[in-house]
Parts: sequence; structure tokens; C-alpha cells
Amino acid sequence: MCNQYANKAGPQAIMKAATAERNAAGNLEPGNIFPDNAAPIVRMEGDERILTTARWGMPSPAFALEGKRTDTGVTNVRNTSSAHWRRWLVPKFRCLVPFTSFSEPGRNAEGKYEPVWFGLKDADPDAPVFFAGIWVPQWTSVRKVKEGEVTTDLFAFLTTDPSGPVKSVRPKAMPVILTEPDELEMWMRAEWAFAKVLQRPLEDHALEVVLK
Repeated sequence: MCNQYANKAGPQAIMKAATAERNAAGNLEPGNIFPDNAAPIVRMEGDERILTTARWGMPSPAFALEGKRTDTGVTNVRNTSSAHWRRWLVPKFRCLVPFTSFSEPGRNAEGKYEPVWFGLKDADPDAPVFFAGIWVPQWTSVRKVKEGEVTTDLFAFLTTDPSGPVKSVRPKAMPVILTEPDELEMWMRAEWAFAKVLQRPLEDHALEVVLK
């Protein structure tokens, strides 16, 4: 699954692409984003669409926490029929997660782990694209033992079947990617009965292998 992605886009570029009205994130440092990192998301606050940040990793289902002292979070969400996830699929808990490239775990010629990076084909490498995300406000949990109990906003993004060339590297899944303005609007506003059609792979070769 995608457990590392990059964002090179600045706040103004993200806000313009997502038609956000307010920046509550401040300045954003470009770079790679790993699980449990704070990262930019675009979400609704009342009637206003805002750019803000949250930690990557939604609350884990109860069965996954049995016998554990921490909840490091779920970064990729596939089973949208699960009651655990259904409660956060309504518009108020949906968000847009900006990225410029994402990685899937691959192997080099020596058989060693080496991430393979993907981006939209022929796109500006610094222009934001968006994952279809969900978020939860002010969730209290222990993410790390040394950190103790914290209360923070959390997010993750949906996955789906992979398209080429991702499926040659990761045949099980890839993130749900929204590329058109009307897809962004549908994800942020439509009821799940309509928005669920967006949980689908891109056309083959809409993505390409890119440099990190």
C-alpha cells in the first residue's frame, strides 16, 4: 500500500486547485510524507473550505487494537462497506489530500526494497493532485508510547484496484486519485450513494513512473 507520498505544492497552489477559501495551515514545507506525519488536507469547516493539516492515519478498528498499547492508525482505507469506515464517508468527514507523487514498494535488480514513484503523466511535477480522503476531528488515542495520549485531527485516503503502470509494481491496490474539478466537487459534496463511484482506478497509463 502507499505509505509514502510527496507534496511539492505550496499553499496558494493547493488552495487554487481545491477552491479553498482560507489557509489555516500556514506555510508548508515541501517534502516526503510518512505515516503519522502532519500533512496538508482540504476540508470543510462549516460552510467554508479550508486548507489545514492533520496526522496521517485514521483510528484503527477495535479488533486490530486487541492486546495493543498504541494505535498507529490506518493510512489506506479500502473496505468502505465496513461499519467502522461508513460513519466517516459522509461529506462532512471527506477531504482532499494534495500530493505531487506517491510511492509503492518495489524491488531493485538486487532484490532489495526500493520505492517506485508515480505521478500523473505529462503533468507539472510541482502542481497538486488530490487523493480522495476522509478525516476525523480531535480523536484521542495513544499513537506512540513515548508521546502518551494525544488529541488530534486524523486523516487517511481511499484505495482501489491498481491501474497501469502501478499494478506492475503493486498488484493489490493504489490510492483513489481525483483529477478533474467535477470529481473534487463530487467528493466534497455528494452523498455517498453518488460519490462512491469515485473509488475506482484511473485509466491505464494515466500515471507514469517519475523521479522522487
